[in-house]
Order: sequence, then structure tokens, then C-alpha cells
Amino acid sequence: MAHRSRLVRWGRWIVAALSVALIAIQFVPVERTNPPVLMDVDAPPDVARILRRSCYDCHSYESRWPWYAHVAPMSWLVTSHVNEARGDLNFSDWPAFDFVLQNEALEDIRKEVKSGDMPLASYLWIHWDARLSERDRATLLDWAVPAAPPGESELYD
Repeated sequence: MAHRSRLVRWGRWIVAALSVALIAIQFVPVERTNPPVLMDVDAPPDVARILRRSCYDCHSYESRWPWYAHVAPMSWLVTSHVNEARGDLNFSDWPAFDFVLQNEALEDIRKEVKSGDMPLASYLWIHWDARLSERDRATLLDWAVPAAPPGESELYD
């Protein structure tokens, strides 16, 4: 019986220590930013709707920060994903991309949409509305076609 009470005591100490640690990590600062959007990607309305619904939370300065993005350790994960995604492609910076960067971005979008790798499965667990239908995929693939460099359109015909 003494052995059981010792285990219960240890269990309480462990739970108390974990509770204190969980509370303490809430004070670790996490920078969730949404800088001002000065320009936006120039896309047809149907494409823009899909991008806003399925891509902008991570790939723009218009991220919606849900409640769990304010609770550690999830806040660390969400912020890390958004920062990484913005580094890969940021639609808020799109108009500032030169011709080559826009074409590379369009090729990346095509690859990710075709493979089904975007939006991330972990994002879709909570954001059901971000799922891409086959029609959404076709719309994005039709739009995300790299353009020919100026004066070289005959190469792409």
C-alpha cells in the first residue's frame, strides 16, 4: 500500500511540474505578424477567391491567426509554418516579383497543386473550407501557366 501512495505522490508531482511548464511556456514571445499589404496578386476573380480561401493564411500578409496560434506550443508550430510558407511564396509580395520570379512561382504552384501537396494536410484537418475541389485545381492549373518572356512568345506556341 505504501508503494501505491508513493506512486500517487510522484504522479501528482509530475502533473504539477508539467502544469507549471505548460503555463510558463505561454510567456515565451511569438511574433505573429501581418505587415501592411501594399499590393496584391493580379488574378481573375475566381482564382483570387481560391487563393484567398486556400493559400493566403500561410502565403500572404493576410494570415488569420486562430485561437490555437496564441497557445504554446501550437503557436510555435503555426508561426513557424507561416514564416516558412511566406519565405517560399508570398502573394502579398507577388507584384514586386520580376518576370523570372513570377514564372518560377507559377511553376511551383502548378507542381504543388498537381501533386496535391498544397494546402498541407495538417492545415486541412482544421480548415475544411480550404480543400481544393477538382474544379479548383483545374482553375489554378489553367491560371498558373508561366508566360513567355517579352519578345519570345513564339518559343512557347
